[in-house]
Amino acid sequence: MKNLIIKRISEGLEVRKRILENVEMIEQVEKVCLYIINCYKKDGKVLFCGNGGSAADAQHIAGELSGRFYLDRPALFAEALHVNTSYMTAVANDYSFEEVYARAIRGQGRPGDVLLAFSTSGNSPNILKAIEAAKEKQMIVVGFSGLNGGKMNNNCDVLFKVPSDDTPRIQEAHIMIGHIICELVEAALFGNEE
Repeated sequence: MKNLIIKRISEGLEVRKRILENVEMIEQVEKVCLYIINCYKKDGKVLFCGNGGSAADAQHIAGELSGRFYLDRPALFAEALHVNTSYMTAVANDYSFEEVYARAIRGQGRPGDVLLAFSTSGNSPNILKAIEAAKEKQMIVVGFSGLNGGKMNNNCDVLFKVPSDDTPRIQEAHIMIGHIICELVEAALFGNEE
């Protein structure tokens, strides 16, 4: 048991080390922060989508922005699109599960808003349709995927391709990147930037 614990911690550290050494990914984090900061300065909103654990990650990061991260400050408009279960089940039933996020984006998204879309495989049909709808609305699309990016490649303004093909390690890295974004956005809008 101890060996497996040590192995999983080591794997997580290795993924983070690869991210740390990836200059392009560090620059992507900064770029996404600037997109979100500019969005909020124009009274825009940040929307999130994902499935399963990625839905939980999307909701987690949305909660950090809409509530607070480190600073006591005004709320920011950040919403995980799956939190209205009546809407989700109605659209899944009346249309299809592939349409649940795209339909919400068509109703809520505006030019200059930002979509953060989470799919460890990069191939989730409902996430791909959400990205398509966001592009139609002239939103900025930020994708979070695993190593190869799947079908999310070339469909996002920025795509964080975590250097792993192991779903738990990918999701751990997504939360780390999300937390860094929250901290930097909050500091830029309400505190002191470092």
